[in-house]
Amino acid sequence: MKYYLGMDAGGSKTYAVITDETGRLVSAGKGGPGNHQIDRDTAARSIRQAVAQALGQAGLREQDIAAACFGLAGADREADFRILRPMIAELGLPVSDVVCDTVIALRAGTSNPYGVVAICGSGTNCIGVSPSGEMYQCGGFGYPYGDFGGGGDLAAEAFRAVIRAWEGREEETLLTALVTKELGHPSVEHMFHHFLDHALPVPLELTPLLFEAAAQGDRVAARILRVQGTELGLAAQAVIRRLGMQRETFDLVLAGSVLTRGNGQFVHPFIVDTVQPEAPGCRLQVLDVEPVVGAIWLAMEKDGTTISESVQEQVRRISDLKGVLTGG
Repeated sequence: MKYYLGMDAGGSKTYAVITDETGRLVSAGKGGPGNHQIDRDTAARSIRQAVAQALGQAGLREQDIAAACFGLAGADREADFRILRPMIAELGLPVSDVVCDTVIALRAGTSNPYGVVAICGSGTNCIGVSPSGEMYQCGGFGYPYGDFGGGGDLAAEAFRAVIRAWEGREEETLLTALVTKELGHPSVEHMFHHFLDHALPVPLELTPLLFEAAAQGDRVAARILRVQGTELGLAAQAVIRRLGMQRETFDLVLAGSVLTRGNGQFVHPFIVDTVQPEAPGCRLQVLDVEPVVGAIWLAMEKDGTTISESVQEQVRRISDLKGVLTGG
């Protein structure tokens, strides 16, 4: 029996899974933040922890793994790969491939070997693969480098909207009550001075409040989410143009917690409205499995394994790693 290891390492958590050649989930492991651009030592430790936990749970050794694929946040440029490849080699797995985490999300979200994926989690990124195999990435480097959105930017926008409403520069918003309650402050003024006095960062936990407020008809929250959708659409549009896919029929996969767990009606339509005039043949697909599914398939392909329909069906059952790892 052959075994395959796949990893999805993001800005907040790291998952490793092992399946056998039939696609059956054998074990899973979890680590902390896995983006080396944030902290290299923390990322290395998180990756080791997740792999060790998965191997230990399965009762396997490193040499028992036929092939592995590591989908890593921050694997964007050759400079990143010069750091990450040695880091992964130290794990002692026989055959390993390192790709950007956006690539595994695309592979997990479409049955085709080509397409476009837009990710919006703690950050944003967009990657496309053309029918000829050419790849292009737009974004993934943060707000100063052209991106907008992801949990960090959206949380900051929510916080900023509350401050602006309190000062009179913005219309009143339901976010005021939601944000002050979430952060435990009796008033916006108290929150304002507390954050300034202690130089506190805006917590990511504010992002879901945008969807909560928008669902209650708040125009400020809805406008912020509309901008997010449009910006993701512009990134996808740029990828499609660069790869010459305007006349192709392909899947546009939406991945990341903001796009898969939030209320899609406040973001998804604006992605579509931006992209479809450029590429009428694109089909929206919201990722409904764990992105690490794509890493498993890429590991199998690396080993030369033919992925049958039955194997695909088995691997696609990996849809709630949080539940698997907590027993819930």
